[in-house]
Amino acid sequence: MGWGLLFFGGIYLGFGALTWWLTRHLLPAMGVGRQLDPRPLNPGQFARELRQSAISVLIFGVGMVVPWGLLQLGWARLAVDPGGWRIALEILALAAWNDVHFWINHRLLHTRWLRRFHGPHHRSMVCTPFSTYSFHPVEALMLGNVILLPMLAHDFSFWALAAVPVFSLFFNSVGHANYDFFSNVSYNHWFAASRRHHLHHACHSGNYGFQFTFMDRLCRTRLAADAADAQIAAFRHRAAGHVQHG
Repeated sequence: MGWGLLFFGGIYLGFGALTWWLTRHLLPAMGVGRQLDPRPLNPGQFARELRQSAISVLIFGVGMVVPWGLLQLGWARLAVDPGGWRIALEILALAAWNDVHFWINHRLLHTRWLRRFHGPHHRSMVCTPFSTYSFHPVEALMLGNVILLPMLAHDFSFWALAAVPVFSLFFNSVGHANYDFFSNVSYNHWFAASRRHHLHHACHSGNYGFQFTFMDRLCRTRLAADAADAQIAAFRHRAAGHVQHG
């Protein structure tokens, strides 16, 4: 559990700080990409995200006792001396499962019965990289159990299982960066995930998928690319009016 706390806390702060620096300093200075939502953060948002994320890190770290317990009880096993190709294929399979698991839980969190547990995350209408773990504890428990079912179904390698929180948080940091890293790609492209998740936070519905688009396509929950244009245009109009009156 101690190693779990260090691991989740380290990747959260590391990816968050790196993404913040890239999107607030380096990439704009290089003329690469663009900001998605120009509206300011809510007062106290940054501090609130860090507080809520600290609780999520605690839950994820302590929760490492569950997969460890499955191994100790013999209900799950790790692959012995897996080859590189096996590890790579397992990571791809877990990446696909991660999207399915995320869509199911995310969609449930938008139902009448569970949406109160998702509300704290959506207080960040304009995202930051530190929004990624800014969850209610119930949401953290729901999203944090992603590897348990796969462990019961297959003997995965340790490295494939350890890769799940790493690529998950990396994609999450990108998705919550409020920055379009690849402005030239289609809205349907995998690399446009930050555009899609920005719309989810702006509209508070739709685009329930993670990095990929197949679940939203299959379940017809994908938002149109211009879903938040009216909100952002209204903000810019008000901001221009303040400048003129000033």
